[in-house]
Amino acid sequence: MNEKSYLILIAAVASLGGLLFGYDTGVINGAQYYLSQYFDLDPATKGWVVGSALIGCFVGAVIAGWLSELIGRKSSLIISAILFSLSAWGSGLPAMFPETISMLVAFRIMGGLGIGIASMNAPMYIAEIAPSNIRGKMVTYYQLAIVIGFFVVFLATYFIGNGLSEQQNIDFGWKRMFWSELLPSLLFLVLMFFIPRSPRWLALKGRDDEALQVLNKIHTPDVAQTEIEEIKASLANEKKGKGISIFTKGIFAIVMIGTVLSMLQQFTGINAVLYYGADIFEKALGFGKEDVLKQQVLLAFVNLVFTFIAMYTVDKLGRKPLLFIGSIGMILGFLLLAISLQTDNVGLISLIGVLIFIGSFALSMGPVVWVLLSEMFPNKIRSVAMSVAVAAQWAANYVVSQSFPIVMESEVNASQWSGALPYYIFIAFILVIVFVTYKFVPETKGKTLEEIEAYWQA
Repeated sequence: MNEKSYLILIAAVASLGGLLFGYDTGVINGAQYYLSQYFDLDPATKGWVVGSALIGCFVGAVIAGWLSELIGRKSSLIISAILFSLSAWGSGLPAMFPETISMLVAFRIMGGLGIGIASMNAPMYIAEIAPSNIRGKMVTYYQLAIVIGFFVVFLATYFIGNGLSEQQNIDFGWKRMFWSELLPSLLFLVLMFFIPRSPRWLALKGRDDEALQVLNKIHTPDVAQTEIEEIKASLANEKKGKGISIFTKGIFAIVMIGTVLSMLQQFTGINAVLYYGADIFEKALGFGKEDVLKQQVLLAFVNLVFTFIAMYTVDKLGRKPLLFIGSIGMILGFLLLAISLQTDNVGLISLIGVLIFIGSFALSMGPVVWVLLSEMFPNKIRSVAMSVAVAAQWAANYVVSQSFPIVMESEVNASQWSGALPYYIFIAFILVIVFVTYKFVPETKGKTLEEIEAYWQA
């Protein structure tokens, strides 16, 4: 197997963590309509059930940095695979085991722990393995896997739900939807044992010979030798100083930029659309129950197509141009949706607005934020700094998922905004993205991780 094929194999296996991220967060979309009726949930409780996994995501992301530093990126991903599998089994227990809300929430939180650990370690692992000239594309495999996970789970929930009556879906169909995650989670667990450890983590632990062996498998010998020397030099420079932490002068600003950008990814409203897509299509856009899951598959398909476009442009156009282009598209999409709601003209225009937003997000904030987070932090603190940024992202995700159904179903939104208020709030945050990108985000296209580190120190 040549270097390129080996790289793709490694990235594909690690990216299964992203697929499970997408699958686990997407399965609640197809299932929540039916489980809400099964448990007779009010809006606040529905928000808790949907958002409960995000508590686990937050905690998982918080401990992911420490875990990654201690046992490595690979071992951390193995733990996440185990958590995914346990969550899928527990959330979809057979009907003979009566479930309560607390039991379901507990297993959802367990899956969230797996997502939180994987969401930090998978893109960081890929970035630490990939050559600088294709690192952006390689890390976007992770985002591609997320949207494939969404697409596959929407198909799975559609076919599971379509094969049963509405009452059967309410009684047990939603449980089967959760259980369908067992196949990809167990596949991820098995395949993780066949990929190498991160060479940068090995070097960080003083295991330079092992790091060089890994680099020799993904580079030519001369390139591998050059890269191991750069890594060692970077670590040596950090040791000469007074030590480095996320609170070190200059480093704190980098962590804050990454953290703000990470949170803004969620404040675009992407997961409000993905988690509550069924409700949006039925209530806000006027589609019938029989069309809801079909619209979700269309949404996931657009997400997938534009993620492919991002993959093949992020190392050519760069990170910042994609963020600008995508922000303009997201604003346009939500404006179409909001205006169609306010003018009582819901239908095709509304659907086009949602799809423009999804496509624009998939082109920009979806993949590019993960690329930037995986490459912008110095070697010594990469795992801890990324843990902070990703934990903040999950906290923002939780705020959006909890508040969206409440704002959407509020009297103010209905009487004064005709259902459009949440989308104007998201537009305001997208304008903040444009400012932050212009003012604070550097272009990292084509630079090695050590060159990016040197840029911040200049």
